Amino acid sequence: MQIVIASGKGGTGKTTISSNLGYVLSQSKKITIADCDVEEPNLGIFFTCIPQIREIHVIVPHVDENACLYCGACGEFCRFGALTVLKDRVLFFPQLCHSCGGCFRVCPHEALEENPALVGCIETCNLTDSLTLVTGRLREGDVRTTAVIHAVRDQIKDDSLVLLDAPPGTACPFIETVDDTSLCVLVTEPTPFGLHDLSVAVDVLDVLHIPVAVIINRSDGNDDIIEEYCLKRNLPILMKVPLDMALLRIQNNGSLISQVDPVWFDRFSILGDQILAYAGGLQ
Repeated sequence: MQIVIASGKGGTGKTTISSNLGYVLSQSKKITIADCDVEEPNLGIFFTCIPQIREIHVIVPHVDENACLYCGACGEFCRFGALTVLKDRVLFFPQLCHSCGGCFRVCPHEALEENPALVGCIETCNLTDSLTLVTGRLREGDVRTTAVIHAVRDQIKDDSLVLLDAPPGTACPFIETVDDTSLCVLVTEPTPFGLHDLSVAVDVLDVLHIPVAVIINRSDGNDDIIEEYCLKRNLPILMKVPLDMALLRIQNNGSLISQVDPVWFDRFSILGDQILAYAGGLQ
């Protein structure tokens, strides 16, 4: 079972939820938590270990100038503009390449060779016998985010229980993370901006046929704007986390509120049971 913790935008508290939920679930179950926010992963802030690091490469084309006749077949095929064929040379733009392999297939002269390109790495930490942290990290300056997320998900595909900390927003990295998962829990806040981004994420997940549940973070007791939307869309609200300076101080110290405060351990334990029961009932 793979559960996603996501949000329509950054800063809503999804990593707070995923880190505490992962820790609490690991007290009774074997679980893998995966940081798929590969451009700026931060789950590791709350967990200390020396990771095992594996580099991630994708295949990109290299032009054999001795074999190429500049026919233009590869450039015409590439819809992403990674290959531009001129009169006497081929320009390759690696950041635009999606490593689909189509250019190799359409070249009639076998003038393209497969070259590995480093796009990032996966850091794996076996924190306890029941808790594993897997972090995807995009190479600095690169833009091929989905390739790193795909590699992370491929590594953990056989794990029985996985919690995915999704990247913010609803663009391609988000889609790569939530695809073919059991449930997406959207973390939001009771503001007009929070409602807007929540509704966008729900619309995307509807298209993907991914079930949705909601957590309200920074709740100040005036949550009507979110509650009315969830009622209209028939979305369960699983938890409300209050806007509490004591909780913020714990987080800012790099600690988990579920480790420091037994009350919040119990609340996240109940949340975990709700999520697993809800996701299990949907399968």
